Amino acid sequence: MTITDEKNLQLIEYLESNGFASFQIDGYKVINSYSTLEEELYALYNGVVLRNISHEGIIELKGKDALDLVHRIATNSVKGLPKEGVTKTIFTSEKGRFIGVATVMNFETYQLLVCDRASKLKIMSWIQKYVISDDVEVNDANTKYNLLELSGPQSESFAALVCGSVVSEMQPNTFRIIHTENILFFLMKMPGERNTNKFWFLADFENSKRLIEYMKENKSVYNFSMVGEAAYNIFRIEQGIPIVPNEINDAHNPLEAGLKDLIDFKKGCYIGQEVIARLDTYDKVQRKLVGVKFSDQFELSNGNLILDENGNEVGNVTSYIYSPKLKATIGLAYVRQSHSSPGTNLRLKLPSNQNITVEVQVLPFLK
Repeated sequence: MTITDEKNLQLIEYLESNGFASFQIDGYKVINSYSTLEEELYALYNGVVLRNISHEGIIELKGKDALDLVHRIATNSVKGLPKEGVTKTIFTSEKGRFIGVATVMNFETYQLLVCDRASKLKIMSWIQKYVISDDVEVNDANTKYNLLELSGPQSESFAALVCGSVVSEMQPNTFRIIHTENILFFLMKMPGERNTNKFWFLADFENSKRLIEYMKENKSVYNFSMVGEAAYNIFRIEQGIPIVPNEINDAHNPLEAGLKDLIDFKKGCYIGQEVIARLDTYDKVQRKLVGVKFSDQFELSNGNLILDENGNEVGNVTSYIYSPKLKATIGLAYVRQSHSSPGTNLRLKLPSNQNITVEVQVLPFLK
């Protein structure tokens, strides 16, 4: 176990001490559930939820050339990112394939990049690869911070309950330092799902623990719940949110994943720019991330291929779950553009003789 993992275990151990069971994903621990699946899903869609996302990767960049370097090699414009500004960008290979997706926060004298833990080392190595004579230092920052996410339709007013009037004064894609109720943290306000804002709370262990306790003790009339990974995974598939490594990996590019809004086509060169620009200009994107609805429940073993009526491979399933709200097994899949129209019926290839119809759906499944 690395030092980074030991540091991140502090918050998990605190949550475990409160009776919540954890499980491991790729070497790090997460909480699967805090209450019932039904309660957590209801709060995600109707109330406000707090999710521990300290398992995300956090990278620190130092040096006067750091923002300029990220601007030169990533898809989105970050060179003019103001102090206390937040934006998302994508690192792509020379072939335009995913290296990783990162949220960039500008603290002026340094920057933090938040990405999926599975892509953190790849992004760190990718940035370091292009540091030649630049004044840029790349560090692992998971030892310094914990990260909590507040989301849901009641998140804005609940965040105001915790932080005060600064919440309404903040514009989306900005952050502030907050000191309230003897709790010190950075508050990020960003666009979330379903036309709502979401909030990140970045703090050390002690302040993160105080935040959790304060929210639980002061939830008032709000439908507040902590949310575990089981409920969130159902929500993110229903909302069509791609993750590493399921949908975001080196087999695909940002246009296939529907992340065109994280590409600045006017800013000039970046690594992979020529390939991505050509795919977009000439409409050459071969596959598209779509929602899929299955005619029956199933278990994938050695195959996840989607076939057309003639038995030709036209895509593959990347994620799937049973949705209690839709009362059906649904998933995300990369499907050929020619077969990606909503309502198209395809077939799932299974080792057994089970016949599963796959119907292409519009994302998100639920609005």
